[in-house]
Amino acid sequence: MTQLQGYIGIQPTIKKIGFTSGGKMSVEFLDGRKIVTPLNRFPSIEKLSAQQRKAWQIIDGIMFSFVDCDEVYHISQLLGKDEFEK
Repeated sequence: MTQLQGYIGIQPTIKKIGFTSGGKMSVEFLDGRKIVTPLNRFPSIEKLSAQQRKAWQIIDGIMFSFVDCDEVYHISQLLGKDEFEK
């Protein structure tokens, strides 16, 4: 039996969040992956100033938030899943 390749069974853990001048947010994971997404998919983050976006925090490795934002975002929202599978 052939072993599946890739990231099967590896839960992504957020390492860093960044922003581009082109209106995109990047989320880097400890395992080397990186997701880049348009900010218009996250209007509450898009409304934050560049300075406010620098004040992010990672929660339990799978969620993130910003000091000046009441929302808490889950990694599943970046991956396009209704519910994150462990």
